Amino acid sequence: MSIKLHNLQSSTQKKKKKRVGRGNSSGHGTYSTRGLKGQKSRSGVSGLKLKGMKRIILATPKLRGFKSIYPKTQTITLGRLNKFFKNGDIVNPENLLSKKLVDTKTKNIKIVSRGELTMKLIVKDCKISKSAKEKIESLGGEIE
Repeated sequence: MSIKLHNLQSSTQKKKKKRVGRGNSSGHGTYSTRGLKGQKSRSGVSGLKLKGMKRIILATPKLRGFKSIYPKTQTITLGRLNKFFKNGDIVNPENLLSKKLVDTKTKNIKIVSRGELTMKLIVKDCKISKSAKEKIESLGGEIE
């Protein structure tokens, strides 16, 4: 027998869907194959609970906490300023961004006293630690 479009059949038999709750003469009326009482007979039961998925869901790791809407403070050390700036340069968010020392132009930039500074710098619109402020001012720099 040759295979043609009109005599194709699926290799597996398709099981007919059980129609429940359509009258007592159907054999699946009244309780609709759910039994009398209990959690499984009620309408609001989660399908995951019935299939034993609760343990799996509880065991899977979930994201905790929340993401803050406030930008993080970006820190720059005096050592990096010493490497990227020349004597008498102005250090501000725009210049730091152009030299790719910070990711974005933001007011949350803090200069910390790590590393050595060997020149005079003018710092504008940046937060600064006490020790970094002392080092910059001792070299004749300004903080505005």
